[in-house]
Amino acid sequence: MNRVRTQVLVVGGGPAGTSAAWHCAQLGLDVLLLDRAQFPRRKACAEYVSPGAARILESMGVLSAITQQAPTLRGMTVHAPNGVRIQGRFGSAPNKEGSAEIGFGVRRELLDALLLDRARATGVEVREGVTVDQILMDNGVVVGVTTRSTAQDRMTDAPQEIRADIVIGADGLRSVVARRLKLAHTARWPRRYAFVAHYRHVANMGDVGEMHVLGDTRAQKRAQKRAQSGAHARTHAGYVGLARVSDDVTNVALVVPAHHARTAAGRPQAFLDEWLAAHPELSPRMQYATRVSDVQTTGPFASHARRPWAPGALLTGDAADFFDPFTGEGIQSALIGGELLAPHALHAIRSTSRSSHAEALRQYAQTRRQAFAGKWRIEHLIGVAVAFPALLNYAARVLSRDPHLADLLVGATGGVIPPSAVLRPATLWRFLTS
Repeated sequence: MNRVRTQVLVVGGGPAGTSAAWHCAQLGLDVLLLDRAQFPRRKACAEYVSPGAARILESMGVLSAITQQAPTLRGMTVHAPNGVRIQGRFGSAPNKEGSAEIGFGVRRELLDALLLDRARATGVEVREGVTVDQILMDNGVVVGVTTRSTAQDRMTDAPQEIRADIVIGADGLRSVVARRLKLAHTARWPRRYAFVAHYRHVANMGDVGEMHVLGDTRAQKRAQKRAQSGAHARTHAGYVGLARVSDDVTNVALVVPAHHARTAAGRPQAFLDEWLAAHPELSPRMQYATRVSDVQTTGPFASHARRPWAPGALLTGDAADFFDPFTGEGIQSALIGGELLAPHALHAIRSTSRSSHAEALRQYAQTRRQAFAGKWRIEHLIGVAVAFPALLNYAARVLSRDPHLADLLVGATGGVIPPSAVLRPATLWRFLTS
């Protein structure tokens, strides 16, 4: 078996992994990054980069390229089941520097390539088409992994052993690292799945992202029955997000509860087409649209690790936690998580005892909680509202009457302003009494 040695081994080449690798390399650490895919690759993702990610994209040297190649998004519009629209602009709620912010619709083929190139430029060794099989342990401490090649042009199937001072699991919802370390946990609620595809010529796409929530109202049930037939004539409660990712291509991401997703088995393309046809507002806009990619699926969501570390290992990005994609903060959180992780990885590597090593990892968990606690609270509040149409309809009525409150919520979910601005008692009271 071939053997390799590195200080930091990152498993996963998406935004979480490349951010962690880049920030660790910036601290002078020797970094090796693995991913089972070969890039560029498509990924089931809403492809929405919220404004809060701009700072890290700028520091990594890719913001200019994204600005030149990706459409800008200046806010979000949420369409509630009762037909009421909530629209918030990022720039309407100034951040702490007082500057307006914008988001982007970025195809993952572009974003991942830019981030991987920056990681390589910083000295990170990147190996594509490599799958992690096992986690190597020594006296209860992670010391490395064994891998095998998944590349189509591989010359050998011989496994390889990679030893590392720290292993970082940045390998997504079904993280091999989290599962092998028995840290992974999937919550019972809300269990949702996503169906994602690209469409050309979706009508009336503007400079805001859109979220359309479908509740089981009588009118919507009748519309679906007209649009569908046979065994598949049923309501598909859930929501769909729209975001432009080029001048004429829109990312369409449908998210539904698990019990509805089961009816899509073996027919994801028809399932997505039926859902869009049954939505009275989206159906006319999709009339002349052409799907230009296969439908990709992912889920279930609402997963989180029992803790984001084990002796010798750290978790970041979706491998550490992922509640629901409605607020669209996944890429932003992945990039920030990599930045937060790096100094703790350095301290753990430089530790002179097992207790100081463990303390560095515990401090990482505390840093994550401090950075993301407000975001998690807002995510859960919105998740409850989306799950119960009556609550979302109430919220829509309140926010439509108070545009400043809508801007505040959209600004907080977009990373323009701190979540505490929404969660402070005066703001919550204002929401309840409006």
